[in-house]
Amino acid sequence: MRRVDVVVVGGGPAGWAIGDACARVGLSTAVVAPGGKRVWPATYGVWVDQLPGRFPGAVSTRVFGSGHELGRDYAVLDNAAVCAELWAGPAVAVDDEAVGAEFGRRGATVRLGSGRRVACAVVVDASGPRRVVSGGPLRRMCVEQTAYGVVVPSAAADGIVRSGDAVLMDWGRPPTFLYAVGVSADRVLLEETSLAARPGVGWDVLRRRLHQRLGREPEALAVERVRFPVDLPATPLWHRGSIPFGAAAGMVHPATGYSVGDALTLAPVVAEAISDAWPRGPVAAAAAGRAAVWSPRARVVHSMRMHGLHALLALPPDRLPEFFEAFFTLPPDLRWAYLSGREDVAGTAAAMARVFRGASWEIRRKLVLSRY
Repeated sequence: MRRVDVVVVGGGPAGWAIGDACARVGLSTAVVAPGGKRVWPATYGVWVDQLPGRFPGAVSTRVFGSGHELGRDYAVLDNAAVCAELWAGPAVAVDDEAVGAEFGRRGATVRLGSGRRVACAVVVDASGPRRVVSGGPLRRMCVEQTAYGVVVPSAAADGIVRSGDAVLMDWGRPPTFLYAVGVSADRVLLEETSLAARPGVGWDVLRRRLHQRLGREPEALAVERVRFPVDLPATPLWHRGSIPFGAAAGMVHPATGYSVGDALTLAPVVAEAISDAWPRGPVAAAAAGRAAVWSPRARVVHSMRMHGLHALLALPPDRLPEFFEAFFTLPPDLRWAYLSGREDVAGTAAAMARVFRGASWEIRRKLVLSRY
């Protein structure tokens, strides 16, 4: 394959978002992933205000968390339609697996599983927690979010979630909760979720808890199993070579597990930063891309959210509903600052302080003693 400007490693939402964005600013871009153009099998939820208008999804206008209506629209991506939109752009798909890369002052060479090598100026690592070309998987036990879900006809979800609504968190049986969202006009995902545990709660446990919650084993049109780490570090300042992006860069929200919305909104910003620095050479372009992913303010917010994650881990399971009751009764601006204000240091701090003041003394003690 001829030399290209940018090679993106990974064909998930983060990989295709940044690959498409780089190609649209005029950089020749190849997205390397097994299967090439393969529709993502997982369900991805995003806040509608984070979703670029050209990407469709099933929108819920009444959204609930711990029984509170949140007043913010929520969407489940239409994966096939979003992929078709991204694939129609100028980025090229390469059906192969990246297994490593070599970096130099003039660019990089990406090694593929087939034995081929692709020369480029900049490598973007969007391979998720595997971090194929940016250090490899973390050598420690991670805090994981896990879930087991079933997709059922909308009629089978009557009494659980109304058509057009989304239930992001219904405790009922802590320490796991029900996540119930429409994934299309006539289908609903019912998912038993463990927000964060080290190690993650097993799928068999979640499956049993879901059936107990529903009072039956539903006839599933599809089954979904979720497992990913939520305590991934932000790309270190000393990182060299690739530009980690998405989960590979630690862009997973430590206390919620959300990342796709940030990936979709941040991709054009990172691509512009790479393009602006392009005349100064590959090393400068890669450095500019990394700086765009993790601004100083974003690093501070990430550190605060990591403290929030460890505070959650310190709470007894039966206290989790009380904690989230305090969170979901926050003023909307503070709630949104914590959930999606990636660079909102003041808003994140204010939200955390307000939750602390609204919690019981037992929860306050646990929060103060939690370690990060």
